[in-house]
Amino acid sequence: MRAMHRRTIPTPAGLVVLALALALVAGCGGSSKKSSGTTTEAAKTTSAAPAIDHKVAALVPAAVKSKGTLTVASFAHYAPNEFFASDGRTIQGMDPDMAKALAGLMGLKVKVVNAPFSTIIPGVSARKYDLGMSSITDTKQREKSVDFVTYFKAGTSFYTNTTGGLVIQGALADLCGNSVAVAKGTTQERDALAQSAKCKAGGKPGVKVFVYPNLTAASLGVARGRGRIGLADSPVAAYLVVKSSSGHFKLTGTPYDVAPYGIAIPKGNGMTRPILAALKVLMADGRYDTILTRWYVLSGGIENPQINGGT
Repeated sequence: MRAMHRRTIPTPAGLVVLALALALVAGCGGSSKKSSGTTTEAAKTTSAAPAIDHKVAALVPAAVKSKGTLTVASFAHYAPNEFFASDGRTIQGMDPDMAKALAGLMGLKVKVVNAPFSTIIPGVSARKYDLGMSSITDTKQREKSVDFVTYFKAGTSFYTNTTGGLVIQGALADLCGNSVAVAKGTTQERDALAQSAKCKAGGKPGVKVFVYPNLTAASLGVARGRGRIGLADSPVAAYLVVKSSSGHFKLTGTPYDVAPYGIAIPKGNGMTRPILAALKVLMADGRYDTILTRWYVLSGGIENPQINGGT
């Protein structure tokens, strides 16, 4: 049995250390060394698929089994969870690795395709995609369109310019009267808009929310002062801070709203049970932890995955 241990979302300082490790690993250039059975080079993501678990595979609906390949939508602009490799075509990161491992247990293959984040849930709902795995927070609102199996947790962190940036003492309440840069369709966009309404209801200036097509564009907006502060998932914000040139960004404030990521699944297609079963197998035999460790996001691991566990 896999050892049960408590995991917590790191503090901003801890996130920087986590992200620094990511940055150093990314710069190692193809090292193939391993330690305690865990790869230490992020590029080592093409390991053989796990052997089929016949009990899990038996749960897969015949219609899905006959296809043989799951098309998984992911917005590849959110390192280290999902992003393009140096070839500009291959999507790598924690989510693609997890998708491949789960599919392997079910006797299926995976095709990971890049899709704008705001189109993933509608695409899964319309069955254009078999799954959505793209750092998607499982919420009750999103559960109206798709089903989820939870597999990770993350909060939201604030990042700003190192010089002249906005300093956040607490969390969202400090945004009143300021401008924010967020990626389109994300939880952070929803949070910033909701906070603006709260600010106004309390007699304070609202939040000016700049919405960008992806995190790269949002961070460029912050760098240029069009959005004094940026919001992103905690591991992603930390990675962005350390990878920015000449220490251009820094973390500020306190991460908030730790919530589950979910694998988005079309409603009623019968795939929630096999995916949940496959995930539990990965957790029990240690491969779940191996994937998270490979991308230095072990702190976001969970112990009890659920179907539709959003808050």
